[in-house]
Amino acid sequence: MTTTTAATPVPYRRPGLRGLRFLSQGPLFTLSVVVLAALVLVAVFAPVLAPYDPEALDLSASLTGTSGSHLLGTDQSGRDILSRLLHGARTGLLGPLLVVVVSTLLGTLLGVVAAWRGGWADSVLSRSMDMIFAIPGLLLAILLVSVVGSGMTAPVIAMAVAYTPYVGRLVRGIARQEKARPYIEAYRVQGWSGWTVCVRHLLPNIAPTVFAQSAMNFGYALMDLAALSFLGFGVQPPTADWGAMINEGQSAVQQGAMLPALAPSVCIVLAVVAFGIVGEGLADRIARRER
Repeated sequence: MTTTTAATPVPYRRPGLRGLRFLSQGPLFTLSVVVLAALVLVAVFAPVLAPYDPEALDLSASLTGTSGSHLLGTDQSGRDILSRLLHGARTGLLGPLLVVVVSTLLGTLLGVVAAWRGGWADSVLSRSMDMIFAIPGLLLAILLVSVVGSGMTAPVIAMAVAYTPYVGRLVRGIARQEKARPYIEAYRVQGWSGWTVCVRHLLPNIAPTVFAQSAMNFGYALMDLAALSFLGFGVQPPTADWGAMINEGQSAVQQGAMLPALAPSVCIVLAVVAFGIVGEGLADRIARRER
């Protein structure tokens, strides 16, 4: 007499993060990764790398050009531009990081719940995300700043709320596709709880796509927060911040000094482009592996 046993279903596994060969996307992708790594190192070691105190005033050295003592010159208040750029990388990257982390966690939670539960839960969450999606993030940040006050806290909260629907709608779509796969139903038939299936199998399979989207969102958030600082709603002087430095450098441009505004502008462009290239590269690689 032959005895048969039920085999445990083997789940479908999309390529995990370990399967992404980050440096095999071409020279532009590799250069972007190097740029981002350099920005992170600069932000971490800014106090060590900066030759001067970024907030130290020296009106006698106002708008001096490049020299051996000031490689990028000084601003209107005589502050070393290079030192302010290095310290500005901290606020320039910390704000977007908080926005991306919060929006990714909230968006992933809402998207998975909407896709898994379906029915009225899906309708309520989807309509709620559509309502938030219809409100411009910059407008929401300005409204919150008018209530709470200027600084980094209010813009970060507002932009995190504004970016959550982007992640939530993406996660909902791919989670619904993943939920329809046979291995999900096999685990449910065996009596596995929805929480266990989502945590152990659904989330790991959608993580690479969410990670790629988060990389692109980081660049967008960096640009939005820099714009808010430029308008005076974000980080306030004398704290070093790239957006605020551009605002402060406007008057210097009229006096023929370009570096106070040009240097932080270049840093923002490099960071945004690098994050965009990395995000697109990861998304393209994921798409090729799923074909």
